Amino acid sequence: MSKARGNLVEGAVTFVIGLGVWLFTGDVEIPVFTLTKVGVVMMCVGGALVAAGLWQGARRRT
Repeated sequence: MSKARGNLVEGAVTFVIGLGVWLFTGDVEIPVFTLTKVGVVMMCVGGALVAAGLWQGARRRT
C-alpha cells in the first residue's frame, strides 16, 4: 500500500471514530477532559490525514 493510500485510509478511519465519539458521548462525564472535544480533535486529525493523502496522491501522479 502506498503512503498516500495509507494516509487516506488512516484518516478516514480516524475521522469516523472521532465522529462517533463526538455524536455518542455527549452525556458521558470524566474528570480530565470532555469526550465531545476529543471527538472534534480526532475529526480534525483525520481530516488532516485525508488531506495529506490526497496531496501525496496528486503529487505522485504529476
